[in-house]
Amino acid sequence: MQQKRWNILPYDNHKVEQLYAALTISKTICKVLTQRGVDDFDKAKDYFRPKLSQLHSPWLMKDMEKAVTRIQQAFDNNEKIMVYGDYDVDGTTSVATMYQFLTSLYPNVDYYIPHRYKEGYGISKKGIDFAKENNFTLIVSLDCGIKSVELISYAKELGIDFIICDHHLPDEILPPAIAILNAKQKDCNYPFKELCGCGVGFKLMQAIADKKQLPSESYLQYLDLVATAIAADIVPINDENRILAYYGLEKVNENPSTGIKALMLLAAVKDVMTISNLVFIIAPRINAAGRMDDAKKAVQLFIEKDVDAAMDKAKILHIDNTDRRETDALMTSEALSIIENSNEATTRKTTVVYREHWHKGVVGIVASRLIESYYRPTIVLAKSENCIAGSGRSVPGFNLYEAIYDCREHLIGFGGHFAAAGLTMTEEKIDDFKIAFETAVSKQITPEQLIPQVVIDAEIEFKEINLAFYNIITQMEPFGPENMRPTFLTRKVYNTGFSKIVKENHIKFSLQQGNTTMNGIAFNMAKRFPMLQMNRPIDVVYTLDINEWQGNKTVQLKVVDIKLSE
Repeated sequence: MQQKRWNILPYDNHKVEQLYAALTISKTICKVLTQRGVDDFDKAKDYFRPKLSQLHSPWLMKDMEKAVTRIQQAFDNNEKIMVYGDYDVDGTTSVATMYQFLTSLYPNVDYYIPHRYKEGYGISKKGIDFAKENNFTLIVSLDCGIKSVELISYAKELGIDFIICDHHLPDEILPPAIAILNAKQKDCNYPFKELCGCGVGFKLMQAIADKKQLPSESYLQYLDLVATAIAADIVPINDENRILAYYGLEKVNENPSTGIKALMLLAAVKDVMTISNLVFIIAPRINAAGRMDDAKKAVQLFIEKDVDAAMDKAKILHIDNTDRRETDALMTSEALSIIENSNEATTRKTTVVYREHWHKGVVGIVASRLIESYYRPTIVLAKSENCIAGSGRSVPGFNLYEAIYDCREHLIGFGGHFAAAGLTMTEEKIDDFKIAFETAVSKQITPEQLIPQVVIDAEIEFKEINLAFYNIITQMEPFGPENMRPTFLTRKVYNTGFSKIVKENHIKFSLQQGNTTMNGIAFNMAKRFPMLQMNRPIDVVYTLDINEWQGNKTVQLKVVDIKLSE
């Protein structure tokens, strides 16, 4: 098990003291809050008590007036509207929300999800041709479209208008759409730039409701789907996303839509749902539809109102996800075997693996799994019809897209961003690409980027930890990027002698510092157990969790890393 880099975040002591004076809560929690930009009473109030009234006006987004006017024109002229979205969680939830919202106002609406393998990512020619053949004159695209300059020009020639709702970074040349809703446009003054695709669609619904003087429930009823998209797309959970996620989770827990409820029942959810549950329980089942077959099934589930019919549809996604898990486990095992049997396994700064029979739908997941064992930029390739298609994942801080761009002479096509990318090539180019990719990454990557990092919010002593401390931390939810669950470091603690290995791979900790004993659990860390038997002081990094036994609640450590104290 590789030793991780410990990065303890700095804090401004003056700001901590000011916040402590205003809130009179633990100084450690004040440190964590100031690190997240919460440094006065008003910001703390907004942070701990998010309000829907704090959502920004949708009219601040560039082209919003144009988009609403064009949709109203379609209503007035009885035009056919197509809601078009990508095949992942953000795309399918976007389509399901927008389709339901528009059909509640107007009958002539349908939706379209491109087939992952037959059409590929984003706007497809097949989708536009389908729109033309079926007399659609307006397409509202969600979570895609910002880079589809040629295809949207083609649609325009056919007399089809586009409204683009996207959150991906625009290029210099924009598509000739009637309206582009994307806060990342250089000349868009919208105050929050990090909405997901479903979030941009939500702002459009908000604006239409405002224009038509509809009750806010007309769009707030879809917040559980918006929260699911925010969780799955790993966007920052701050500003507007925090408010949407907070109220979306409230809806998931109190009154979820029929589709979300069916998925929760199948997953036998017993605990209160968090962002993490949406990421690991709900999102994989939605994504499995597009990975293993056709993502339209996910939209059909989310627009279904009948409980029994929704359950039947959810079962299909559940089966897809079981198939996905088996495929993913087998491919990961085969890929690890390839790496381990390679002469360069320990010296390379990249991983590129290929097998013809691998399933294209799970190559990205397998790339992420490989990074857990071999921490470096990783690309997994599979045969896809007439070419080789693959997916790449990066390590934090390294720009994967730039490295792939440097290898473009060996590729048919590629796309993506800093942390993840997709690419295609011919089979005879695989070896050339491997060499070029290793060269490109080696030139740019630093030795530190090849060592996993643990970000630590604050150093504390065990005596500070109690139920009141834990309860304030739970009020910092929803957790996610830019607002992660706080991670703590405690130095010079001792094994009480009661720590033990459980279920072969995990450690059940019993640690003592001074007069305070804390219990905890560390998953897949059994190889570190000899360190605890040395009877020497250790430093421990952890998050906090609650353990409930026979009605008694105690705070426990969820251990992330340990090392011998210096």
